Amino acid sequence: MDSCENENHYGDCNKGDVLKQIEEETEEKEKGASTPSSSMSRSSSRPQLDLSRAAIQGDLEDRNPTILLPNQSDDISHLALDIGGSLIKLVYFSRHEELSVDDKRRKSMKKRFGLSNGNRRSYPILGGRLHFVKFETGKLNECLDFISSKQLHRGGIDSPSWRSAAQPNHNIVMKATGGGAYKFADVLKERLGVGLDKEDEMHCLVAGANFLLKAIRHEAFTHMDGQKEFVQIDQNDLFPYLLVNIGSGVSIIKVDGEGKFERVSGTNVGGGTYWGLGRLLTKCKSFDELLELSQRGDSSNVDMLVGDIYGGMDYSKIGLSASTIASSFGKTISDTKELSDYRPEDLSLSLLRMISYNIGQISYLNALRYGLKKIFFGGFFIRGHAYTMDTISFAVNFWSKGQAQAMFLRHEGFLGALGAFMSYEKHGLDYLRAHQLVERFPMGAPYISWMEKFVQKGTQITAPVPTAAPRTTGLGGFDRPSSRGDILRSDASAALSIGVLHFVPTLEVFPLLEDPKT
Repeated sequence: MDSCENENHYGDCNKGDVLKQIEEETEEKEKGASTPSSSMSRSSSRPQLDLSRAAIQGDLEDRNPTILLPNQSDDISHLALDIGGSLIKLVYFSRHEELSVDDKRRKSMKKRFGLSNGNRRSYPILGGRLHFVKFETGKLNECLDFISSKQLHRGGIDSPSWRSAAQPNHNIVMKATGGGAYKFADVLKERLGVGLDKEDEMHCLVAGANFLLKAIRHEAFTHMDGQKEFVQIDQNDLFPYLLVNIGSGVSIIKVDGEGKFERVSGTNVGGGTYWGLGRLLTKCKSFDELLELSQRGDSSNVDMLVGDIYGGMDYSKIGLSASTIASSFGKTISDTKELSDYRPEDLSLSLLRMISYNIGQISYLNALRYGLKKIFFGGFFIRGHAYTMDTISFAVNFWSKGQAQAMFLRHEGFLGALGAFMSYEKHGLDYLRAHQLVERFPMGAPYISWMEKFVQKGTQITAPVPTAAPRTTGLGGFDRPSSRGDILRSDASAALSIGVLHFVPTLEVFPLLEDPKT
């Protein structure tokens, strides 16, 4: 008889032939999806994460966009946590709900003929997404409510185990890293009934950074003079590099390769310092509120400048202009004003500049120590904030005399959580070629409920960017980068939205075959 190649042909076939052909098509599809060139080696017994042909989905200016996984066929239910001193970061997997045209046809034919394979799925899961979410550590209960409401610790509401209520909680183990993985282990056990498999924090940071830099197109970028420029990463020339993770504190890590790294330095003056001192000085209740406040600040009302010491004149003999910062917060020493007499906006901006310059300088000195020119900055202190990135960039550029470059990561705050997520199973990273991931740019979503805030595009603060370069002309201080907050233009690229990374198959037109008329 003729092959049952389409729905019309199925009408001439008996049920046995239909089922046989559907199974053959499915096996061929699964076989093709797992070839070494496009996928990872698979275990026949344990579900694994397939990162081949991963691609970002999100606007070019989005931070932490979703990652699509087109070749993910195993039914995984991964969730990983990075519980830091200030923030809890989550990375979790969700599966696609829609079916391809071929899968819909096969499913329709089986339904039409009343065929069934029992519990065996006759078509693979069609990829999925990696989602990125954050909570303040002080709001741990909200984080646990989020996990529980979506049943993420049991594979999600749409998972077979959740629908059948077949998975007892006491057998579930989640990957976690950060100090909070130890501090709050009992709380998670009590609230969710799950155990934590604790992963080393530094190892997770490096693993997350290496994956993003090797596999994600447009992950790394520079930010100078208020301008963002994506960096093309040469996979053969990635190592060694310096990874500066700015969380509550700062860790500076020299990365020599996959699994080869050393924490060479750090400082206790980091994001926690800015948040803590900022809260005491301004009464702001959140980190984001502090950043927004700094936009309207004028740090020259707080910082002591060279001109304040030299009567408005430059110290030209050693190349210091009058606008160079001689001492951060220096004007508060001899002034008779009380704290209430200073504008919170000025205090926030001065504090932000002081910490950012300090981190930039320390980072470069460590790069100089080890002969490194590539410095990648991560951690939630940055938050895509244009002024912060400009300040760090100019500090590195000045002290290195232009020989070193500060680069930033779009998924800056999720390096540890992503590294923990990837530690579940062999993830196929070794099979990825450089920049297999293709970026998608759909329109962003408007405000959504608190449970879905990781996909918000409309949630953002207006972040300041200097209208002129914050020149760094002093040996000990820095020129004022247009310190008046009201003359700083906003930069929509500094959005604080949290997105999802999608892995989707793509077909790209070869440049030489494009129609020049289109």
